[in-house]
Parts: sequence; structure tokens; C-alpha cells
Amino acid sequence: MVDVLFIKTSSLGDVVHNMPAVTDARRARPTARLVWVVEEAFVPLARLHPGVDEVVPVAWRRWRRALQRRSTWQEIRRFVASLRGRDYDAVIDTQGLVRTAVITRFARGRRHGYDRRSVREGLATLCYEVRHSVGRDLHAVARNRLLTGAALGYVPEGPVDYGLDRAALAPRAERPYAILLHATARAEKEWPEADWIALGRALADRDLDVVLPWGTPAEEARAKRLADALPRVRIPDRRPLDEVARLIAGATVVVGVDTGLLHLAAALGVPLVSIFVGSEPALTGPTGTGPIVTLGGDGLRCGLAEVEAAVDRVLPLRTR
Repeated sequence: MVDVLFIKTSSLGDVVHNMPAVTDARRARPTARLVWVVEEAFVPLARLHPGVDEVVPVAWRRWRRALQRRSTWQEIRRFVASLRGRDYDAVIDTQGLVRTAVITRFARGRRHGYDRRSVREGLATLCYEVRHSVGRDLHAVARNRLLTGAALGYVPEGPVDYGLDRAALAPRAERPYAILLHATARAEKEWPEADWIALGRALADRDLDVVLPWGTPAEEARAKRLADALPRVRIPDRRPLDEVARLIAGATVVVGVDTGLLHLAAALGVPLVSIFVGSEPALTGPTGTGPIVTLGGDGLRCGLAEVEAAVDRVLPLRTR
């Protein structure tokens, strides 16, 4: 049996973009044991992929804030020991960063990564034994699939498949609802609060409840400001990512700015409108099998009327 170790640790969008590569690997190597190293916060999401046999959590985000603590170094030693406890036929770093390349050095197996022209951080290539050329002008999903195929000896074919079953994950909802992904880590990617409020009211007119997820205290405060101006709205508690995936799977439509949950919605095939105002969607925009409309681009403004029209394009006919 072939043992394969994937290293794609973060962030949320990057983790989602790695899922089709895992699906390809499972189809091409059905008897392989597929193991995935991922940041601890994203472990519940990685475990949703049916092709993953084992998920190994890494806590770099937490460790780097507490490197002076003895307990941190004890955790790091246990993590390294867990990687060295098994021989892998292929160790594949689809992230291409120095910190993820260092993790490949801890693992026992033939180490694969991007070559210097393909990688995001050139020093990472020093950690790989086999370096593969993959165009940097390709979408992130395509890059992950091509690198994985090159490492395991097959050519990726067919449409993008994230391995997630929306029907199986979606909860039973008493009322149809729309999810507004209003929060993003970078201020330049935000859409005006007044436009979110107007859109939420328009969705209520279409007989849809509005759900406002959040991840940080600042995002929760933003959600509460929006909720104060909207009818038929709810703010869910902060949840693990597998529960967030189920919430998104049950939505009638998702509208969001450039954030990781946007890519999760695309992976689930939920009708989706994405709003880009501070980044370019060409290389990392949402892609999937469901209806998707992507608006805007870096430095562009998406007007309310444009977003409403896009929502009507992706909504099921019975909801319009």
C-alpha cells in the first residue's frame, strides 16, 4: 500500500483548494493511505473529505506566539515524532512556503514540491528532493492538482471535485435562508455595511432569512450592527468548521466577500455570489460545480444593484 502525506496547513481558502487534489489522489491510487497535515483549526474540515484516512494537526499559529514556553517545545517535539513515526512513499507540499517546506524535512519519505519558478517562497525548494514545474498563472486548485499528479505519477482529469456531499451535510431547515459572508481579515476587501443592510432587506423580500456568521470579536460586532437594521436575521454562535460547513450546505444562497468561507461555499456547490473589491479573483476566485457569479476585482467597486441582479441569476426559480 502506498502512503502519501499532504502538507497544506492554512489558510481556510488554501485548505479548501487542496481538496480536489486529494480527490484525484484517491481516485488514481484507491488503495493508498492518504494523510494530511493541517492547522488545528482546520482539522474538522479536512476530516470531512471521505478520501482522507488520517489528519495530523499542527499548531504553528499558536506555537509562534508562545515559543518562550517549555510546553510549546514539548508539543513541537511530539508533532515531529508523529511525522517520523511512519515512512511515506511521497510527501507533497502543495503550499510552497518555507514553514511548510520545513515540515517536509521532518517527514520520512520522498519530498515533492514546486520548483523555484513555480513556488511562492524560493527558499522552500531547498527542502524538496523532487521539484515540479507548475505555472504560477494557473488557479490555485489547478496548481494543487497538477503538483499532486506529478508527484504520484498521473495526469489529473475531469471537473473539480472537492469530495464534499452537500446533500449529506445540509441540515433540515424550517425556513430557507441566505448566508452573508460580510467578514474578511483585510479591510480593503470589505463591502460597505449600508450595502449589506440593503441586500439583507432585499433577500427578506424574497422570503429568505438572513444568517450572519463571524469568526472574531470585531466580526461579531459587525454582524450585530447589520442585524440591528435587518428583519428575519440570526447570528449563529461561533462553531467548528465542520458545523459551519453544514450550515453553509443548507443555505439557499451565499453572498460573500473574498474570504475562506466563500471557497467552502463554492466547494459545496451552494448558489454563490462573490464580491471582490480588494483582490483579484483570477488565481484564487471561487470555483465549483454550483452556480457562481463573481463580481469586481482589485480596486473595483461592486454596486448594490449589480449584486442583487447576480443573486437573482443564481437563486433557484422557486425562490426568485
